[in-house]
Amino acid sequence: MSAAGMRCPACGSTNIVDDDLYSQAQLVCVDCGSVVSEGVLANDPVGGSDVSFSRTTAVAKRPCTNLIKGQQRVKAICRILMVNREIEDLSQTYYKMAYEHKAFLKVSLQKKEILTGCCVLLSCRQLNWPITVGTISCLLDADSMAVGAIYQEMVKNLSIEAPIINVTDVIEAHCHDSLDVPEELAENSRDLTKRAVALVELAADSWIVTGRKPIPIMMAATYLAWQSLKPNKHRLKFSLDKFCQVAKVKKLKSAMKRVAEIKEVLCKLGKEIPWVRETVTPDNVIQLVECILQNRYALLRRAMRTHEDAPPEGTASSQISECADQTPITSFESQNPPPNWGKRVLFAPPCVINAKKRRAVQPEHTDVTGDEEISDSEIDSYIRTPQEARDFEVNVCKYFVLMEM
Repeated sequence: MSAAGMRCPACGSTNIVDDDLYSQAQLVCVDCGSVVSEGVLANDPVGGSDVSFSRTTAVAKRPCTNLIKGQQRVKAICRILMVNREIEDLSQTYYKMAYEHKAFLKVSLQKKEILTGCCVLLSCRQLNWPITVGTISCLLDADSMAVGAIYQEMVKNLSIEAPIINVTDVIEAHCHDSLDVPEELAENSRDLTKRAVALVELAADSWIVTGRKPIPIMMAATYLAWQSLKPNKHRLKFSLDKFCQVAKVKKLKSAMKRVAEIKEVLCKLGKEIPWVRETVTPDNVIQLVECILQNRYALLRRAMRTHEDAPPEGTASSQISECADQTPITSFESQNPPPNWGKRVLFAPPCVINAKKRRAVQPEHTDVTGDEEISDSEIDSYIRTPQEARDFEVNVCKYFVLMEM
């Protein structure tokens, strides 16, 4: 590199270059080899350029170990659920946001473990990949109530709008998961999904879905749909336990209750079919499922009308006419029906049919003030030992002495 504007004092040449072969750079004339100047570093500004202390000691900030483990756990859950890359990236972003939020800084490792599943759940719901809280709690081996509580807390703290999914949105995936069965028991996934969705909609119309966990309802609907598509003797005798074992899914205790409730609704509607002459029971109602689902709205209206027109159980027609002649019920009484009114209607929410008994309010005794006189017979009932009797006599003597004074 030549130094412009300088001349060699020996020969007058301007061909001067930097010789940085050694530790100290020098300006040397190429023509005669004379050293024009030494210590070229002295020409730099004194002190060099200004560099802050933070820049000279800066180290790339490494993420926390627990944050790295959490993101790896998020990735593992996404790979198990076989979601797309967009959901996986969004889940990791949500986990980093939640991990650095002040509400989740000083929490237990168990809560942070559940937080990974909540981030995956939120991402799946936002990107239209239906999934339930029960699935996440099963993967994390955690309580579904705890997963739901942390999910709600995360959504609130991060100010994220989470869509609410319906049971029918996730039942298609549930039916596909339950199709791993032998060939003689296999069923077309589309037909099974369509029949199961129709059963779930019927359960929703009859209040069975209200306040209930979705997975037992989906399990019961899938089981009944599978039986009703080919209602032969072999399938009708196939229990829910065997069905879950063949499908390689874990049977839930409440699933059998949902099966019984859906069968009860089917029986109520099956009795309204005009061309059915035999008595409809839970054992033979499976054969009528297709007909009931095709005409369910008409059968629902007819069943409601029949139930309203029928007299109450144990009430004669004469008693009904007498009740009609009495004074009409006031508006206040009509707004407050008697307890267990759900048992008198055809369909009602589970919380009304199985209502908890409320404790009767005990009336307060306003006439007791504590200044009432205690009779001698009542005092004697309180004295049990000879020592108490002697103490009582001493106190009575002291009382009379004070009264005389």
